Amino acid sequence: MKYIDLRSDTVTRPTKAMRTAMFEAEVGDDVYGEDPTVNELERLSTEMLGTESAIFASSGTQSNLLALMSHCSRGDEYIVGQKAHIYKYEGGGAAVLGAIQPQPLDFREDGTFDLKQVAAAVKPDDFHFARTKLLCLENTHNGLALPMDYFYKAKSFTEKYGLSLHLDGARIFNAAVKENVSAKEIAKHFDSISVCLSKGLGSPVGSVLCGTNQVIQSARRWRKVLGGGMRQVGILAAAGVYALKNHVERLAEDHENALILAKGLEEIEELQVNYTTAQTNMVFLEAAKDYAVSLSEHLAQKGILIWGDETIRLVTHLDINEEDIRRTILVFKEFFK
Repeated sequence: MKYIDLRSDTVTRPTKAMRTAMFEAEVGDDVYGEDPTVNELERLSTEMLGTESAIFASSGTQSNLLALMSHCSRGDEYIVGQKAHIYKYEGGGAAVLGAIQPQPLDFREDGTFDLKQVAAAVKPDDFHFARTKLLCLENTHNGLALPMDYFYKAKSFTEKYGLSLHLDGARIFNAAVKENVSAKEIAKHFDSISVCLSKGLGSPVGSVLCGTNQVIQSARRWRKVLGGGMRQVGILAAAGVYALKNHVERLAEDHENALILAKGLEEIEELQVNYTTAQTNMVFLEAAKDYAVSLSEHLAQKGILIWGDETIRLVTHLDINEEDIRRTILVFKEFFK
């Protein structure tokens, strides 16, 4: 039985062509800057995002931490979303390892900040307070592609207050495909952008941090300090190169499958489906508490894996096709009959 794994887009397996690219990758010592495939990945990343430089990291968590530690010093502060991944789901690394204070604020429903609230959170230049240095955004946030015009406002705001601007762009290519723009059009507003290769793009591991030469030079030092200096890592970087060359435009298929899934599940009156026009590859469901455990068990027995209890997140990706989506809808309906 084929498992239909809707828990996350991190569960994808490398395609046969990607495995071939990994097998045939040229390698060298990346700590010496001599791995040609890593160098190609970093060059391609800077080209696609329009930045000055880039660095390959083992994970999105590491990539985000490199950015935080490059923008902020001990005792500095970054403003971040209360439910942002970089704050809530990355082990408190900035505080634990960087002595950097987070100032979390609530996102609005569309994944943006009310910039008036952000302004109120920026600390005055006074030794009683941490120094506010950085504003962090996330795109996509819970599968929502942020409005394009918001980035101009956020950039203007950070320039006014003397802050740097970082994007947790783990799914920036989902956002770009959704908005029908190049990733450059989003990235150009930011001083640094973290891009995950192992989500919708389908690589088995890895992220890249893109940004200014100054940020990336600092990130290289911090990557070494954090134990992230890898050697013949072109074997992994080759998967990223393949993904960036072959798996970006196909993200539209994931978005279409998510829409089909949302429309199908909306027919079940016991479910509340949260899916807006800004959604990319995620569908959120609210199910009555009495159903949560038994629904998950029923789906698992039929080979469908989901994540969540009262709030369920379903994520489409490279390994999920339209036939899988149609089957998932039928199994949901079967349960509620």
